[in-house]
Amino acid sequence: MDYYAIPAETLGQGAKIPVYPLGDSGEVFYELAQQMVEAIRANNAAGKKTVFICPVGPVGQYPIFVRLVNRDRLSLKNCWFINMDEYLNDDGTYIDEASPLSFRGFMARNVYGKIDPDLLMDPAQRVFPDPADPGRVDALIDQLGGVDICFGGIGINGHLAFNEAREDMTAEEFARLGTRVLTLNLETRAANAIGDRGGAIDAMPKMAVTIGIKQILAARKVRLGVFRDWHRAVVRQAAYGPVTAHFPASLLQDHPDAAIYANATASGRPF
Repeated sequence: MDYYAIPAETLGQGAKIPVYPLGDSGEVFYELAQQMVEAIRANNAAGKKTVFICPVGPVGQYPIFVRLVNRDRLSLKNCWFINMDEYLNDDGTYIDEASPLSFRGFMARNVYGKIDPDLLMDPAQRVFPDPADPGRVDALIDQLGGVDICFGGIGINGHLAFNEAREDMTAEEFARLGTRVLTLNLETRAANAIGDRGGAIDAMPKMAVTIGIKQILAARKVRLGVFRDWHRAVVRQAAYGPVTAHFPASLLQDHPDAAIYANATASGRPF
C-alpha cells in the first residue's frame, strides 16, 4: 500500500485513473457543474439528447449548475437525468420523499425546484432506479443510446453509487452487475451517518436501490469529485491500487475516459 504515502505534490503522477488536485471544494464543484453545462450546450447545438447519471453526494455542484442554467437560459428539454440510487425502507419500498435522507426529495427541492420551469425537462426525464422494477432504468439507458457522463463520488469502501464492495466476486463478475436492490454495508451506513444523522448508525436505512456498476462503467465519461478527509486514502486506492471488487472504484482504471477531481483536503497524505 505504498500509494498511501504519495504526497499531494505528486498525486496524479503515474495514476491509473487521472487525478486532478485542485484547491478548495468550490473548485471541484465548479468543475463538475461546468462539465454538465458544457455537455448539454454542445448536445443542444448538435440537436442531440443529453443523458447523465447524477449523484446526491457530492451535491455542491448543483447550486452552481442551477445558477448557470438559469443565467444562460440553457434548455434542459432534451436532457435525461438518471439518479444513481435511493434509500429504501426495510420492506424494499422508497423512503418518504419528505425525509431529509431522500435523494428524490433532494433533487426535487434543490435542483428541479430551483430551475426556471421554461427550461426544465419533462418529469418523465427525471429518473430514479425503481426497486419494484430495477431493470427498467437499464433498459431506458439502452433505449437512449447510453450515458454521456456519469457524475459521482467515491464511498469509504470504494463504492460507486451504492455498488458495495464484495469479497466473494472477481472484478469481472462485479463489473457485470446491473441495477438492483441491496443491503448496505455497515461501513457505508456509518460514514453516511456521520454527516446525515449525527453519527446515529441505527437511524440510517439498511437498504437501497442502486444503478448497476455495469451502467456506470458503460458511460462514455465518468467524472468523480472527492473532498473529505477520508478521501485521502480513497482517492489513492482507487487510482493506484489493484483492480478488485473489494474496492469498486478501482474498476475505473480500465475505463477509457474517467477522471477524479480532488480538493486540497482529499489530496493530502492519509498519514
